[in-house]
Amino acid sequence: MIALLAPGQGSQTPGMLSPWLDDPAAEETLARWSDATGLDLRRLGTTAGADEIKDTAVTQPLVVAGALLAAARLTARTALPAAAPVAGHSVGELAAAAVADVLSADAAVSLAAVRGREMAAACALAPTGMSAVLGGKPDEVLARLAELGLDPANRNGAGQVVAAGPHAALAELAAAPPERARVIPLPVAGAFHTRFMAPAEDAMRTHAETVDPADPARPLLSNADGEVVADGAEALRRLVAQVTLPVRWDACMARLSELGVTAVIELPPAGTLVGLVKRELKGTATLALKTPDDLDKAVDLITEHAGADT
Repeated sequence: MIALLAPGQGSQTPGMLSPWLDDPAAEETLARWSDATGLDLRRLGTTAGADEIKDTAVTQPLVVAGALLAAARLTARTALPAAAPVAGHSVGELAAAAVADVLSADAAVSLAAVRGREMAAACALAPTGMSAVLGGKPDEVLARLAELGLDPANRNGAGQVVAAGPHAALAELAAAPPERARVIPLPVAGAFHTRFMAPAEDAMRTHAETVDPADPARPLLSNADGEVVADGAEALRRLVAQVTLPVRWDACMARLSELGVTAVIELPPAGTLVGLVKRELKGTATLALKTPDDLDKAVDLITEHAGADT
């Protein structure tokens, strides 16, 4: 069985949309999304530098736009099996929801723009940040975070937990990490997926009231717990609540394994999630779909692993 994955913030790279804009339809779509979000997504995805596109308000709609431009090209080439699950990491869950037909692509990009803008604003309210904790025993890592009043904002599996909270507590974590663990500060604006993002969740909820979700057309995995969500309204509710809840990517990967997934394709800007899958789900075939040059490989992988979708 094949699965489609959509990456989150931090995966962006300068010029990431350039390879996908050789298609006039993509140019038109991106222009429409730019008008809807008030952002020049074409410039941001082609000529803007790394510093500009790491702004949360920019990054989130840009990453979702990149994933959905590629998904449109891929599904125009071949049909994704109806039983193929989709999952996204953090803001990538909006792209996954669009691939599952819960949201239109337009709605997903608009929600990502609201999400990014409001999370950036929430970051300005308190001096918070995030640090990756690599290695150590999971129980000991979580206990140390609790001791310091930090939240496990991302539990990514493969020995990776992202701690989030006040700068002072993160500094204390770095000074005295759990046994056999390394702490690496992350270049982000604040404590995403924690209580510090409550104002952004409120704004997302207000905007979500204008969205009419559909029930998923294929299995959609939730970041909250890795469960398959079958109801469109529940999927939208979870997308809103996700802003202040931990990303349980470890649970999503466990669910992929339980569903019998034998191969995954990561939409652009691809690379991070296939790396986690390689380390956690040994033997699973992976493809990072980075440019249109990778489409033939993606079609072949879907064809090869569609046989399990019965």
